Amino acid sequence: MRTTSKRTSRRALTAGVALSLTGLLLTGVTGLGTAQADTSAPAAAVGVPTSVTPITTGLTVPWGVGWLPDGSHSLVTERDDFRVWKVTPDGTKTQVGTVPNSQTTNGEGGLMGVAVDPGWATNRYVYFMHTAAEGNRIARMTYNGTSLTGYTVILQGISKARYHNGGRLAFGPDGYLYATTGDAQNTALAQDRNSLNGKILRLTTSGQPAPGNPFGNYVYSLGHRNPQGLAFDRNGRLWEAEFGNSRFDELNLIKPGANYGWPTCEGTCSTAGMTNPKKTWTTGEASPSAIAIADNVVYMAALRGERLWRIPIEGDTENVGTATAYYVGTYGRLRTVVKVPGREQLWLATTNADANGGEPDGADRVLRVTLG
Repeated sequence: MRTTSKRTSRRALTAGVALSLTGLLLTGVTGLGTAQADTSAPAAAVGVPTSVTPITTGLTVPWGVGWLPDGSHSLVTERDDFRVWKVTPDGTKTQVGTVPNSQTTNGEGGLMGVAVDPGWATNRYVYFMHTAAEGNRIARMTYNGTSLTGYTVILQGISKARYHNGGRLAFGPDGYLYATTGDAQNTALAQDRNSLNGKILRLTTSGQPAPGNPFGNYVYSLGHRNPQGLAFDRNGRLWEAEFGNSRFDELNLIKPGANYGWPTCEGTCSTAGMTNPKKTWTTGEASPSAIAIADNVVYMAALRGERLWRIPIEGDTENVGTATAYYVGTYGRLRTVVKVPGREQLWLATTNADANGGEPDGADRVLRVTLG
């Protein structure tokens, strides 16, 4: 079992400072951290990070970020305090409630992913994945723009553990809700088609298995260890990132019914019936949590690796190009990255106030990354 390791050093986190990184690819170095540039990439590559601006501070282990469809603001969850914050594009932060029945696991469980219903303007629904007494749940609440009410469980029975709880939620272009679940430190569950653990699940907004699922239940793909990154590309394809054990972290292109190998495989293998990742990293370089896709590029937030990875998708193929690392060691542990609707921007959230980061409560923040 691998968890993200404790940082060997801690750099001061300076809020309110805008860092110009326009020359990043040419120099490979900023004043606060090193970027490992892809020298083979074309000079005119799109979707390259050009600047970073702190948006909001005073957070404690922010885990999920879900944007309202109109781009007016986002909802940000805090894992261990179960709080939900409304954060506007200018960084104004207001607590809108908590998620009932949430518990920690004294590890990686708690209040995790958030997703806003694509039809929010009409139904006002938002969805959360959180740890509860009996296990991990997906719950729906009503959000009127200022407060949360009407807690309703739509799926439970997902085993929990101190580590490996998954927890990411995302709506697909098909209108169904996708959720990542970890193996709950029981590796056999990842290969069990009847278990909800070690999977990517696909369900309706009322909590039923989505029509067309490959096994007639909630399971969309299997063989996952601790998946936490989900994002759809311009062709509607689902990409996923997950923590490996001790050797390789993975970026996968997800197909319905495919088996991604855990625990038989970690990284690439030749075992029949297993689907290999599109890219791997050593665990010290990554420990990936969230991913986002913009300009046909995958951006991956790394916890132990303390960097943002940029991985270009090669046109409309199933292949990816050379990965480039940004902000290495500059902002500490990076948990969540999400595309800002209608803008060439990402939001990037830190997780330095957890046990591995060692910073005090309130040390975490959200950063805005501008893409060139």
